[in-house]
Amino acid sequence: MDAPLIRVQDMTMAFGEVVVQHDLSFDILPGEVLAIVGGSGCGKSTLLRHLIGLHQPAAGQVLHGTQDLYTADAKTLGALRQGFGVAFQAGALWSSMTVGENVMLPLQLFTSLSPQACEQAARFKLALVGLAESFEAEPARLSGGMRKRAAIARALALDPPLLFLDEPSAGLDPLTSAHLDELIRHLRDDLGTAVVMVSHELGSIFALADRVLFLDAQSKTMTALGPPEDLLHHGPPGVQAFLRRGALQPEAHTA
Repeated sequence: MDAPLIRVQDMTMAFGEVVVQHDLSFDILPGEVLAIVGGSGCGKSTLLRHLIGLHQPAAGQVLHGTQDLYTADAKTLGALRQGFGVAFQAGALWSSMTVGENVMLPLQLFTSLSPQACEQAARFKLALVGLAESFEAEPARLSGGMRKRAAIARALALDPPLLFLDEPSAGLDPLTSAHLDELIRHLRDDLGTAVVMVSHELGSIFALADRVLFLDAQSKTMTALGPPEDLLHHGPPGVQAFLRRGALQPEAHTA
């Protein structure tokens, strides 16, 4: 079995004295889709920010390989961050740049590629997410789904083995959401990219997730970790009830 890409050990997330979640321990495995789920306010997006180095845990460790993300020096931290891509919920594209310039930016900052090679690589990533014709477009002129896909293209610019997605289907119509699911499935199945996605879209979770991490807002800790179908039938009662709503949706089990 391959070593985990990330190992979270005994982590507590807190804002001052207010504990959001405690005693979180889990691995993120190569080539899997791990969905972080739970009710509103349980700390899903907060956990993602801890995993990518934007918010230091109150206790515990976030290990990328053997290196704790929060004890790394600036040079090591920079190298670790080049090993994963992040697409935030709203896309976070630079509005003053074209879509192509957004995707080229990581290549210009972190590689020695020529301008021509950067453009070629960026065009390839945009084609990968179905935006081959949008290289010169302004982000403001894209639809919500196109902005999310452009953000994923930028997150993939350095070919990271791990991709973090914060609510990738939020606010999208069902057809656009289905296309995004297809893209995530392609990244996992054909490119071997591991994907950690924060999501409340249970249909997408059942269609995509290899494992589900459930954060409970009441007990303020993780109460389940496993394949969604297993948790639906054999998980804690609260987790079963939460997932049952997704299992009843017609699109939940489509491939």
